[in-house]
Amino acid sequence: MTATLQQRPVRGGAVRAWLVGARLKTLPVTLAPIAVGEGIARSLGAVSWWRTILTLLFMLGFVLGTNFFNDYSDGVRGTDDARLGPARLVGSGQASPRQVLRFGMFLYAVAVVTGVVLAAAVSWWMLAVTVYCGLAGWFYTGGPRPYGYRALGDLSIFLFHGVIAVCTTAAVQLGHVPLLALGASVPIGLLSCALLTTNNLRDIRTDAAAGKITVAVLLGDKRTRVYYALCVTGAFASALLLAGARPWALLVIAAVPSAVFPLRRVLSGARGRDLIAALEHTCLLLLAFGALLAIGLAL
Repeated sequence: MTATLQQRPVRGGAVRAWLVGARLKTLPVTLAPIAVGEGIARSLGAVSWWRTILTLLFMLGFVLGTNFFNDYSDGVRGTDDARLGPARLVGSGQASPRQVLRFGMFLYAVAVVTGVVLAAAVSWWMLAVTVYCGLAGWFYTGGPRPYGYRALGDLSIFLFHGVIAVCTTAAVQLGHVPLLALGASVPIGLLSCALLTTNNLRDIRTDAAAGKITVAVLLGDKRTRVYYALCVTGAFASALLLAGARPWALLVIAAVPSAVFPLRRVLSGARGRDLIAALEHTCLLLLAFGALLAIGLAL
């Protein structure tokens, strides 16, 4: 099937196309760890509103910038030519590679400036975090040997959206990384991997054809579905372990109903566009889980 048949142009004009390109529906993968980090900081000390705003700018700049860099890199490589999911700007021809690259660079500039401000206000270790996030984001799908094409995407997502996002958020407020933040980063990282897995499961055939080796491509269809279920159940199990230190962490049990639909959709063998709903509901699960865990850790 041709690219024009696979990637339907986004209705609503150029602005809507760029909003779709930003992948705003996946923002829970960024907001959830920030909420959890803030909840931990609230339980251990005061929370500064301006540090919260700077943390949001820092994380969103890198995440949204990476989304556009990913759009650019996959687009020029031809990976998105036969995409089954929402249209990408470069792959669908709705924006030039240069435009997308420049906008990603602008967002990265916002994140870098914010990181420097946080380094001056909090600690100079934020410079190291800023450099890591910038390099990790670009080389995910950019450069001559992108690690996202070598089955390392899941590890990167776990580290950035789990460990780094939760721990950095807490450290910006407290000045240090509490042990509780490390523990709380595990379930958030696992659900972030589950979110990525729904995307990669849908794209197994097209990714393999384009030479993009993801964990889903390595595992194959059936084992990837089991892997997704393990990520989701592992997130709940690891969160319940936190109840020993924070009993209110048990609030995450209330997010179980949110896990039913995406688990059922993935495990029932849904394919192609039918997995888009599973991805969207995994986002909702991550948002609900993150909010409940943040509240539980703050109490």
